[in-house]
Amino acid sequence: MNKTKIEWTEETWNPTTGCTKVSAGCKNCYAEAMANRLKAMGAPGYENGFEFSILPERLEQPLKKKKPTKYFVNSMSDLFYEDMPDSYLDDIFNIIEKTPQHIYQILTKREDRMSEYFRKKSIPKNIWLGVTSENRKNGLPRIDKLRNLKATIKFISIEPLLEDLGKINLAGIDWVIVGGESGPKARPMKEVWAVNIKRQCEEQNVAFFFKQWGTWGSDGVKRNKKSNGRILLGKEWSEYPEYELNVAI
Repeated sequence: MNKTKIEWTEETWNPTTGCTKVSAGCKNCYAEAMANRLKAMGAPGYENGFEFSILPERLEQPLKKKKPTKYFVNSMSDLFYEDMPDSYLDDIFNIIEKTPQHIYQILTKREDRMSEYFRKKSIPKNIWLGVTSENRKNGLPRIDKLRNLKATIKFISIEPLLEDLGKINLAGIDWVIVGGESGPKARPMKEVWAVNIKRQCEEQNVAFFFKQWGTWGSDGVKRNKKSNGRILLGKEWSEYPEYELNVAI
């Protein structure tokens, strides 16, 4: 487990690492670049770089922490990656059920595998389940798959936002995260695209979190992402969905 700079979570938990690109949002994958750096540094768990790797030694990490914590699960992979064994997924969800004091935020671009896995399984109540929706072609269809699942909290990560998504059906969705891309090859995000999503969240009573502008600012100028900040429509938006944490340990 590791502390993280990701604004909408507290720590990351990576019982596996590595995956492959499946859509436009993957083009400049931050996790791939980070994994390759960690491999060069000799960091445990990254001996294979960004090749898919199962790390059973990390499986029980959340059991050791009693303090309620928001965990982003598999920030360095995709929990529903094609090569992930169902048996290991079962092990991960068993740990989640054993630690009801924690919130587990799971985000995937593999909505079909996710839907198939949960077809005959219930989703633990302390899971926030999400899909990435970076564009119309790949991203919007994922929302429909997510909408049909019975998760306590369902969320959409629209990062990197690559185009105007138009009208979005947010029925059954509790939370939307929006962000621009970062890194030397980042693709720009236009302010009007983000504002369009923010206004639809307001209209459909969905919590809205603006994560970052990224490498390109609202003015279309490329600079350090910290300098571009998180201001949209004159303020920072850090809304979270309503959720009652089970603190029984």
